[in-house]
Amino acid sequence: MRSETLAMLALTGIAVLIVLVVLLSQQRALLYFPDGRSVGSAASRFVGGEDVALRTADGLLLGAWFVPARSAQRITVLVMNGNGGNRSDRAPLVDALSAEGFAVLLLDYRGYGGNPGTPSEEGLLRDARSARAYLESRADVDPRRVVYLGESLGAAVAVALAAERPPPALVLRSPFSSLAEVGRHHYPYLPVHPLLLMDPFPSNERIGSVACPVLVVAGAVDRVVPPEHSRRLFDLAAEPKRFVLVPDADHNDAALLGRPFVDEVARFIRASVPPGG
Repeated sequence: MRSETLAMLALTGIAVLIVLVVLLSQQRALLYFPDGRSVGSAASRFVGGEDVALRTADGLLLGAWFVPARSAQRITVLVMNGNGGNRSDRAPLVDALSAEGFAVLLLDYRGYGGNPGTPSEEGLLRDARSARAYLESRADVDPRRVVYLGESLGAAVAVALAAERPPPALVLRSPFSSLAEVGRHHYPYLPVHPLLLMDPFPSNERIGSVACPVLVVAGAVDRVVPPEHSRRLFDLAAEPKRFVLVPDADHNDAALLGRPFVDEVARFIRASVPPGG
């Protein structure tokens, strides 16, 4: 009887080990869904659009689109995408932000949109840092008036960048408080724990270091990042802050790419960013 019990425990231990190995080896495949195809030129999509290259700290050259400001307010929005597709999917968002008079820099992370490299948490943050550095190199951009806008996974990247390089305002669309929390929601049968994650994206630990106005926008019927997850991150942010729930909006609905999302974003940015000098 004792030997049978020991054998059962051994089999259970092996099964748990196998699950852990699979989780560790496949988790990035469950997290990143890049469309690696090259995208069209910015000039063919946007008035005054430019194809630009961003050099990362680890030597990658990443493609991005820059659209100059249409007004004298000289506010620039740095957009950090979610975990799927490539920057061509965000063209409607760029159009709407540009129509508000803002300059926009839309990058693709490593591995996305024909870019070299493989995505990871540290890699995506390096990519965001390179985008910020690029904007600081442009004479037509006021680095004091660069706003960060992150969507979904990109919201976690935006929070991390904001904790390092404070913007005058931070916009988070469909953010989660931590990858472990949203992972447990989608994979309740797996041992999802921060210590087991290669890329934990702990926004809940970083948002307290963000010292600027924060806007959180969530879809009321979001099935990827449920709105209560976004609300938990919002609750951890310092004032001033604003939470907006978009009725009937799921994670990738048009309402969270163009209007009325951008209407809310534009009002928030203009109220939060001090006048240029």
